[in-house]
Amino acid sequence: MAPRPPGTAPCPCGSGASYAGCCGRWHDGPLRLCAPTAQALMRSRYCAFVFGLRDYLLQTWHPSTRPASLAPDEPGLRWLGLELRRHQQQDDAHATVEFVARSKLGGRAHRLHETSRFVREDGRWYYLDGDFRG
Repeated sequence: MAPRPPGTAPCPCGSGASYAGCCGRWHDGPLRLCAPTAQALMRSRYCAFVFGLRDYLLQTWHPSTRPASLAPDEPGLRWLGLELRRHQQQDDAHATVEFVARSKLGGRAHRLHETSRFVREDGRWYYLDGDFRG
């Protein structure tokens, strides 16, 4: 697990806000797991990957598609940045977010380009599933 930055440090999701004022508040404290939009949840999940917060990832994954566990990241994996390309709200309970997450492992750069589907139940947003793009 990577150390989390001080609350005043920039959030790794690239929002321009501090970690405490952005994704950190969804990871810990009284607002834990309460991201108000699918886009905010997507950003917080990216940061959870950066910091190895597998419990948070599982708790924000819809039970109908959630795996039983998540394997730890490969040693040396570094997350380099998140680009949100599109956010579309279908209705009060459904949204999609298209993003590109960049990482580096063993000197090789990687891109994860996905359109993710999110569902809101009982006031909470959950990652449902996604389609990978080339």
